[in-house]
Amino acid sequence: MAKDLTSSEVARQNILNNNYALQEIQKAVGLRGVLFGGEFKFIKKQIAAFFEVNERTISRCLQNNGDELSKNGYAFIEGNELDMFKLAAKEQGDHDINVLIKIHRLGIFNFKAFLNIAMLLSKSDKAKQMRSIMLDITLDTINKKTGGGTKYINQRDEDFVLNLLKGEHYRQEFIDALTNCVDMGNAKYPIYTDKVYKSIFREDANEYRRILRLEESENLRHTMYSEVLDLISSFETGFADELSRKSKELGRKLSTYETDALFKHFEQQRLWEPLREKARQKMASRDLCFRDALHHNLKEYIDSVPTDDFDRFIGDRSMELSVRLESYMAALKRLKERD
Repeated sequence: MAKDLTSSEVARQNILNNNYALQEIQKAVGLRGVLFGGEFKFIKKQIAAFFEVNERTISRCLQNNGDELSKNGYAFIEGNELDMFKLAAKEQGDHDINVLIKIHRLGIFNFKAFLNIAMLLSKSDKAKQMRSIMLDITLDTINKKTGGGTKYINQRDEDFVLNLLKGEHYRQEFIDALTNCVDMGNAKYPIYTDKVYKSIFREDANEYRRILRLEESENLRHTMYSEVLDLISSFETGFADELSRKSKELGRKLSTYETDALFKHFEQQRLWEPLREKARQKMASRDLCFRDALHHNLKEYIDSVPTDDFDRFIGDRSMELSVRLESYMAALKRLKERD
């Protein structure tokens, strides 16, 4: 995860989209505003006082980062909603709000937007302390949820096991086609596997292994996300068909040059473009957020990780691979007993 929160919107959003970390941050900070609409709300005056800056500084943040702050919970209230907010503030004894009794439109921050401001204030010592706390808690939350390591966080996805198993079948089709249709030694297997990898995510096996800091004995595909595995399977089974068709047409095995030309034509088909874009974006973004691993060749695809992905990989929907396998085995056993 990129550490410079003041300059990276992606890094900021990766924390703000992690509801599990936000809950722990809120406990640690213990800041209480006006309880309204089920969450604590704050006004600009309170935000400025907390970070020990003047209100003009907060106004500049709003002016320069309005869309981002609005996305993360800053909003204007007026009319009946504002009257209800003023009443809630009065009942809760918040004197900062009471002095604004004549205002007819008011901007308010929720806790998420408050943290967003902390990430934007580069010259506030208190904001700097807050950023350090946020980073520590976020990393600690992810580590606790994943048992201390994120190398195999992809395996917590409920789709991983089935995609991996299906991929093994398509992989064998690919191997068989290379064996039967390409006139080349055993080097063809890693060479054309790397061609698939480079076409999809611009890295060969060695580069991918280096970025994820994998040992030689570790299986690359056991660290890949379901969407990437799906696309690899599509490439391998599709190219296997192309090899078989061309070899049958020629009545012989293909030379290295013919195989390279066939693959180049295959990978340039337009149908791969949206699938490649999606796989690259998810791989680059998730690895930077969860694994602190930067794929340099995919920099332009890096985006913030959506809230749903935190549920998918560290939330209630996620599960240790061993536990998920036990669940599958139990389900298969029940089905067998019914038969």
